[in-house]
Amino acid sequence: MSCVRRAMGTLIHRAYAAIRDAGAITPASPGGHAFRGLGEGAKIAFPPGAIFGERWIEIGAHTLVGERVSLSCGMMPGVDLGPGSILRIGGGCSIGRGSHIVAHHSIDIGDDVFTGPYVYITDQNHVYDDPDVPIGRQWPRNAAVAIGAGSWLGAGAIILPGTRLGRHCVVAGGAVVRGEFPDHSVVAGVPARLVRTYDPELGWHAPGDRPERGGRSEPAGRSEPAGRSEPGGRSEPGGRSEPGGRSEPGGRSEPDVMDAVATGTDGVEADHPGLDRTSF
Repeated sequence: MSCVRRAMGTLIHRAYAAIRDAGAITPASPGGHAFRGLGEGAKIAFPPGAIFGERWIEIGAHTLVGERVSLSCGMMPGVDLGPGSILRIGGGCSIGRGSHIVAHHSIDIGDDVFTGPYVYITDQNHVYDDPDVPIGRQWPRNAAVAIGAGSWLGAGAIILPGTRLGRHCVVAGGAVVRGEFPDHSVVAGVPARLVRTYDPELGWHAPGDRPERGGRSEPAGRSEPAGRSEPGGRSEPGGRSEPGGRSEPGGRSEPDVMDAVATGTDGVEADHPGLDRTSF
């Protein structure tokens, strides 16, 4: 019986692998011909999610779309959305399994963008203009979305209408993103906020940090005079010491920004457990 089971298992796995290979959508497959553009080496894995509006979808060369990823343009199949493309995914991208990219107006995803699984990207949202009408029945509002080349979107991230991410940005897992963020941003939280950015002089640093001599950074405005005075005439010497060996000779000393990025000692990781510090 064990030999029969083994043979059956081998046959099933081989058959399933053949089905997955045959069911994948590529430029050479019949399903690939329906797309406005499907670049060389691009592949949508089998089984796919809901896919419709292919006439308005462009996918670049060597982009891999995982299993059960939904790609849609418009509210439903059969709607004329105009002459141009609406959903554009660049070359060399990897879209994680179970993700949804829902376009009605304009979604641009640059080259070499990688996402974790179950990411949701949309350029349309319901409004709440009339408090007496069910929200799902109010006319939705569109706003274009752009995700810069080289960016990484963590598992479960949600990109809302009107979002514009610069190049080489990191979105923490589970973040809900709306708004504009410059190149080399690291955003996290619900709603997402900027927690790290990159400057050629400062390196990686938190927003509001300012440069000091020696390339260190310190939160803007945080300094103490050499001789602190307190009410009642009490004073402290210019070289105050604190537990743990930290000393503050006149002006407070802060950990190096790069140390904070490497170790997570700034509390970002604790506040945003979905943020993988090794990603930046």
